[in-house]
Amino acid sequence: MNVNHSAEVKVYRYLEDVTKAKRGMSDTTIARITRDVEEAVKKQFNQNERKFTMRMSNIGRPVCQLWFDKNDPESGIDMPANFLMNMMIGDIVEAVFKGILTEAGVEFSDGFKSTLKVGKYEIDGTHDLILDRRVDDIKSASPWSYKNKFKDYQTLKEHDSFGYVGQLAGYAKALGVEPGGWWVVNKANGEFKYVSGWDMAVEMDNILDEIEDKAKQLEVNNFKRCFEPIEETFRKKPTGNKVLSEECGWCKYRYKCWPSLQELPSLASQAKEPPIVAYVEIADEYKEKQGKTTSD
Repeated sequence: MNVNHSAEVKVYRYLEDVTKAKRGMSDTTIARITRDVEEAVKKQFNQNERKFTMRMSNIGRPVCQLWFDKNDPESGIDMPANFLMNMMIGDIVEAVFKGILTEAGVEFSDGFKSTLKVGKYEIDGTHDLILDRRVDDIKSASPWSYKNKFKDYQTLKEHDSFGYVGQLAGYAKALGVEPGGWWVVNKANGEFKYVSGWDMAVEMDNILDEIEDKAKQLEVNNFKRCFEPIEETFRKKPTGNKVLSEECGWCKYRYKCWPSLQELPSLASQAKEPPIVAYVEIADEYKEKQGKTTSD
């Protein structure tokens, strides 16, 4: 068992005791979990349209995406029918995990609204929990994200399409505590781990400057792409095609931002079932194969 936080040991011991019927869960904790899930259902299934504002939950995202959220939200790709269920899974995981922490004897505080002040801008949010004078977030993750994205702080920072680093830094500054990390639960099998973000402390000033710069750019309100397409390679050799960066690949405005975008089976692959690739530019030598792919 790899341990990155002392509280992990308490949680493991508690869960082991529960499976052996040595411990249970109090009615008070169960009632709290029930209340939190009820609030989550109300939030997810009774959403009211609201005007765009910078919030703790979005300040870590690329400013080009925030620009669309503010100015042209209707141009985004519609969320799939399972989107709400996926969001509810995250809310349920958070509620139950907090209950587990409580029963394991881990002391924490949670649910306090806070306001981040950067320059003349104020950004509101509600954090997940404060533990040992550090603010933590609880995240549910797919098996791939659990293994590859939430590997460690540096890996998460380099592939932070959803802005988790900026969000946690904002909470830490607003609450006057140190940045903590992420309690991550694998949605497929329930395994969990703590990913420490303590190294973020030395980068806080830069992260907060970036947040302030985003607020300034949104106030000026001129659109500018944050990322450029990258050269596609196949077997370590360039194909001449250009594809979306990983950050753009997760954005729901990618078709609006890149009108030439085509998501096609890999034109370079010879596999029976090639992976889907987001092409922005296709080299002449692949255009014939492109035509066959789009007509299939």
